[in-house]
Amino acid sequence: MSDDGERRRLSAAATVSGYRLGSMAARLMPAPVAAAAASSFGFTASFASLARRQMIQRHLRRVNPRLSGTALRIATQAAFDSYARYYVESFRLPTLSKRTVERTFTRDGYQHVVDGLDRGNGVILALPHLGGWEWAGRWMTDQGHKLTVVVEPLDPPELFEWFVELRQDLGMTVVPLGPKAGATVLKALRGNEVVCLLCDRDLERTGVDVEFFGERTTLPAGPATLALRTGAALLPTGVYFTPRVDGHHAIVRPPIPTERFGGGLRDDVSRVTQALARELEFLIRRAPEQWHLFQPNWPSDPGYGV
Repeated sequence: MSDDGERRRLSAAATVSGYRLGSMAARLMPAPVAAAAASSFGFTASFASLARRQMIQRHLRRVNPRLSGTALRIATQAAFDSYARYYVESFRLPTLSKRTVERTFTRDGYQHVVDGLDRGNGVILALPHLGGWEWAGRWMTDQGHKLTVVVEPLDPPELFEWFVELRQDLGMTVVPLGPKAGATVLKALRGNEVVCLLCDRDLERTGVDVEFFGERTTLPAGPATLALRTGAALLPTGVYFTPRVDGHHAIVRPPIPTERFGGGLRDDVSRVTQALARELEFLIRRAPEQWHLFQPNWPSDPGYGV
């Protein structure tokens, strides 16, 4: 093995070991201590990466152009704190009782999920990278729902495998984003299951052109295409942290209309994806400081397409 290869291997091993140790520590902490630790991690992370600070500030100002000065700095720090809380709570989730998860989780619009499953074509929960979506996933599996989640592969691969195991411990079926994901998701929907798709970021840059927070970009075509092909209910969904320790609140929006209008599939996918973009805007505006999007997402963002 070359020196570079050995360094990468050692770096990957150290990264995975760090996450494992962090997970073990988080599981041993009482909830208030874990919450305090998350705030400390968020504060450290916000000053460790100037590029990420600048990117989240760009996104926050897209959501609220009036943000500036002290208000912008506070919102930026809150975004880092929120992301740290997401990780700490995700680490703790497998060890928490069903009663604890239920007690700290409130929801509006869950009936849309029930109604969609009653129709027999499956349900697609279309989510932004917002708040603590893992908590909602755990709650869903606790209710007996079969849950398939499509996730972005991480580097190094060993870290991705560790996160797959974490989500499997929560009762989820994990599908890596890629060419084989479509068949697995179609099978889940045809089996009348729930599929979760994070869809506020187009990783491949090959998605549907939409207006999103006042600027043109692309969003993934997957949610709209799957809904149109299967008849699954397409439900925009946001999961938010609440002020109480371990508190979470989910909002499930009414299904986006996916009737075919007689034109081509491409036109229908474009129309439905633009409607989804509007719903994502609504969900993100409720708590922009909980939006964990630290990467370039619009063509005008530095580093977009790199």
